[in-house]
This record gives sequence, C-alpha cells and structure tokens, in this order.
Amino acid sequence: MSRWPLAVPPAALALLAVAVVAAPVGGALAAVCGLGLVGAVLAAVHHAEVVAHRLGEPLGTLVLALAVTIIEVALIVSMMLAGGAGKAALARDTVYAALMIVVNGILGLCLLVGGLRHREQTFRTEGAGPALAALLALAALSLVLPTFTTSTAGPTYSTPQLVFAATASLALWGVFVFVQTVRHRDYFLPTGSEEAADAHAAPPTPLQAWLAFGLLAASLVAVVGLGKALSPSIEAGVRAAHAPDAVIGVAISLIVLLPETTAAVRAAHANRLQTSMNLALGSGLASIGLTIPAVAIASFAIGQPLVLGLDPKEMVLTALSFAVATITLGTGRTHVMQGAVHLVLFGAFLFLTLVP
Repeated sequence: MSRWPLAVPPAALALLAVAVVAAPVGGALAAVCGLGLVGAVLAAVHHAEVVAHRLGEPLGTLVLALAVTIIEVALIVSMMLAGGAGKAALARDTVYAALMIVVNGILGLCLLVGGLRHREQTFRTEGAGPALAALLALAALSLVLPTFTTSTAGPTYSTPQLVFAATASLALWGVFVFVQTVRHRDYFLPTGSEEAADAHAAPPTPLQAWLAFGLLAASLVAVVGLGKALSPSIEAGVRAAHAPDAVIGVAISLIVLLPETTAAVRAAHANRLQTSMNLALGSGLASIGLTIPAVAIASFAIGQPLVLGLDPKEMVLTALSFAVATITLGTGRTHVMQGAVHLVLFGAFLFLTLVP
C-alpha cells in the first residue's frame, strides 16, 4: 500500500480539529484545510478501491459508489446547512456539473488521449449503450421534469413527486449494478485486444483491507467536517470573484470525480477504453442515482427546499451532450475527432457557467 494514503486521513482529521478550535476558518488556515479536503477525498477513494478489490463484485462496485456518493452528499449537505434556503439549488448545480463532467469532460479526454496514442480504440456497445440510456433517463427525471411540473411553483418537485423521482433513481441504479456485475457482466469486460493489458493485481490481505476500511471511515469524517468548516470561506471567495453560485457545484463535482477521471484517462492511454467507459458512465449513474435520493432524504430531515429543474440554457446543453454521446457510443469505435467534440462541449459548459 502507498504511503500517502496512510498519512493523509490522520493529517486531515488533525486539520479538522484545528479548524473546529479556530472557527471561523479563514486566511492561510482555509487554504491548508482546502488542500486537506482534496487529499481526504483522494485518500477516501483510494481506500475504497482497496476494500472493493478485496470484496470483489458486486460488493466492490457498491463500496466505490457509496464512498463517492457519501463524499458528494456530505459536501452538498454541509453547504446547504451553512447557506440555508439560499443553497436550495446547490444539489441541482452539483449533479448537473457531474453529468457534464462525465459525458463531455471524462469521455472527451479519454477519447482524445486514447485516439492520439492508439489512433482508434474499441469498446462494447452492448454495455455502454444501456448505461447511457439509464443516465439519460436519470437526468431527465431529476433535472428536466421538475421545470415542467405544475404541482409546485418553480423548478421543484412536490413531496410525492420527489419521493417518486428518488425511488426511481435508486431503482434504476440498482438494476444497472445488477446487470453490470451479475446478469450481463460480460458486456462490461475488456475487448479482446485489451484482455492482456487488463490483468488485475493480487487482492489485498484481510489486514490490509481492514486497515483501508478504517482509513476510509476516517477520510469520510474528515471530508464531512472540513467541507462544513470551509463552506463560509468558499462562499466568500465566490462572492469576491463575482462568480455565479453554480461555480460551487462545479467545484464539488470536480473534486469528487477527480480520482475517477485520473483512472479513466490512464486506462484509455493504456488502450483499455472499455475500462474508461465503465468508470465514466458508472460514475455518472452513481452521481445521480444515489445522490438524488440521499439529498432528498437530507432535505426532508433538515427542512430545506430543493430546487432541481434546470434553466433552458442548461437543458439545451444537456440535450446536445446526450445527442453527441449517442453518436459517439453507437459504433463501438472511437478516434480523436469524437474526443474533440466532447471537449468543446465541456468547454462550453465551463464558459457558460462563469458567463451565464
């Protein structure tokens, strides 16, 4: 096991203790706590991967998805608590940002890197196609339909509608996990040209797995605590930069999806595009399918409103992204042009977030 994942969780917990004593956090301490937060996120995902490798499928996939979702929900809820009703749209902004990062950012970067190194790459459409369909359905249920419902004013769901959307999201993600890990596991295995490069390392020992589990728990505690401690500083920074509030959601998604992005790009560079597809689409499905139910429960518990519906501009960009992704994933073969198109759309998302 690498040394840095062992050292980061205790260091992050120590920073959390300092932040609690010195509250409110600001200045140099806020910068150090921000680095500790990023480090705790990376360490949490690393230790989740160790535990997942030991457990195997399908429990391994569940551990990874739950760890990432806990981080995302913790950051969202901590900022909702700090910002009150003013942060009603934070969950929507974060999930939308995660969707754009997955569909355009991660996919585009993987296709570009893989295409530049290997000219053309292949993957299994029988796995990627249904995953994209599920992601499209989840995005429509969670981010598009609330804008058009009439039971409540504004881009929100009524309580029964929110319960239905959360239940449907969780059920659809559960079916996907079952299909990916049990029923049609072969649809998500490497293609013939990748099999030699996709050899797995030996699983960790029970002692290593239990150590990773303990450090995973410590990392998650640090993420939750540091996220709450840094919320006022993050909001103050956004106001000082005169940036839209949606930038906070983009920052959360970038932090949460950084490990998956790194792993997916490395896989594409090693000519294992199927692995990249599994990581990207699986992360997107977990980000919506698990985050929406968790945030819905949190909103009921703390009595905070939850704005989910996108504005027309975001809906157009979402529809365009899925249309392009459908063409990209339709043939099972990719090259640099497809990656360039997705990255241009990702650039448009970032630009329009800063300049709405």
